[in-house]
Formats: sequence, structure tokens, C-alpha cells
Amino acid sequence: MTIGVALPPGPRDIGPNAVDVLVRLAGEAAAHGLTSAWFPQLLDVDAVTVAALAGREVPGIAVGTAVVPLHPRHPLLLASLAQTAQAATGGRFALGLGAGSDALLSQAYGTPVPPFATHLREYLTALRTVVDGGELAFDGHTLRSHPPFSTAVAGADPVPLLVAAMGPKAVRVTGELADGTLPFLAGPRVLADRIVPKTAEAATAAGRPDPRIIALVPVIVTSDVDGARERVAEAFALYDRIPSYQRVIAEGGYAHARELAVIGDERTVSAALRDYRDAGATEIVGTQTGLTGDADRHRTWELLGSLA
Repeated sequence: MTIGVALPPGPRDIGPNAVDVLVRLAGEAAAHGLTSAWFPQLLDVDAVTVAALAGREVPGIAVGTAVVPLHPRHPLLLASLAQTAQAATGGRFALGLGAGSDALLSQAYGTPVPPFATHLREYLTALRTVVDGGELAFDGHTLRSHPPFSTAVAGADPVPLLVAAMGPKAVRVTGELADGTLPFLAGPRVLADRIVPKTAEAATAAGRPDPRIIALVPVIVTSDVDGARERVAEAFALYDRIPSYQRVIAEGGYAHARELAVIGDERTVSAALRDYRDAGATEIVGTQTGLTGDADRHRTWELLGSLA
């Protein structure tokens, strides 16, 4: 199993130059033996760009986005960015996509968010054509594209496409058209009972290889368990108000998002991560690893690196 980390590992106020700090953190992750670094797309740093820079600066480490919301970027724009990142990193980039929060996206961009399952199928169909080197001519319900020029980027191997899919329709589309899934706050029960088998079933039916199952898991190795749980509860309150997360959290047998955080000493955390492996995860990405400070972050990364 490969193990990586999401960056930044804690609060996003990370210094005078965000890009410098994120690239440095990717180097630290590699030095701890971690195999990948993943960057979320919010409204500040561009995740694809910083992943490309980190991958180019840090030899050997795989990089990716976890995740870029589909809305409002057109797949041609994202294909251009992703192929450029793939060429820059020598084939070590993966594009992680997701729905994002409808309320936040519509508020930020001032335009309605298309229905996710329909938009995902059309988006992946168009995006897959481009990153696999095909000629795109697409007309759908939520997007259309007839580019008059080549969309190929020299030096860009086909870009792996990953989707943070949790709902049944999205899981099926992901298995059919993507290379894997990277769900967040989907516990071992949800992975084992539904996401892993349903994604694999759809991939097999579509004649695709076995999908990558990348579990994004909040993880903190610490001696102050109660303090860490308080910080996590504060940071994760948002997810308790987002319907898609509410459903997958409840499906896993939990009442609140904070309960999905793996917090404790090395033995406790190792055992919990084994549950994700046994549930079918092929990769684990530790998130929120620096939420309680650098000392706990280094301790967490040391453990994760030893397990990678």
C-alpha cells in the first residue's frame, strides 16, 4: 500500500509565500518516506499548478489534486492544466475531481451548479477523450465542446483521472470512466460494503482495469488525544452541514464527521489504518496531519512513512 499526505496539513495561513511553503512541505513528506502529496482546490492557490511545481521540485514523489471541483471549469481548461502538470512531473501527476459544495460554489461563482451525476458523466467523457489523446467533439446536457485546435500537450502521458465519488450514481460513473476514486470521510464499512465493490463492478463492466481506491483519512499521531479531538471537531463542523457528507457519515455508522478522525498513538493509528486496507483501499492519504502543530505532524508523518 502506498501512503501520502494532503497539503497543507493544517490551517491554510501557512506563511508569506504559500507556494514556497507547499513545495517545501512536499519535500519534507518525501524525506519522511511518504510516496505522494495531494493538494485541495479552494479559492486561493491553484491546486494543479502547485502540484506541478512540487512534483518538478521534489524528485520521485507522486502528486495530485484532492480535489478540484468540476464547477465552474470547462473540461478543456482542466485538461490543459492537467496535461501540463503531467509533462512537468514526468508522469507523476493525477487529477482528482469532485463535486464540491453546491452552496459554496454557487455563492462564490454566481452561477448554478449542474446536477452532479449527469455533469460528472459528461465531464469525464470529454476529459477522458482529451487526456487519452483523442479528438473531442461533444454535445451534452451540461456541456459542449468542439475545439478548433489540437488539445494535446507534448510529453504528457495519459493523466489518471480520479473522482471523490460517494453517492451510488457517482460511484457507478467513476468506475465506468475514471481510473479510481478518492473518497473523504467514507469509513471502512462504507468502503468495504459499497464503494470498493461497486466501483470495481462498474470498471469491470466497462472493460477498465481495477480501479485505484484512495482513502483520504484524517489522521493525527499525538499524546494529547482530547486536545486533538477538540481541534478536529471545530475544523470538521462544516461537513456535518453538507448533505452528501451527512449521508456517507451516517452510512458508516457515525453521527458526526469528527468521529472519522484517526487520533492516538502509533499503535492505535496503525490499527485503524489497517482497517482501511482490509476494506479494500489500495492507497491512503493522511489529511489534517498538522492540525495540532508541527510536532504532531512530524510524528504522524514518521509513522505514515514507515507504513508506506
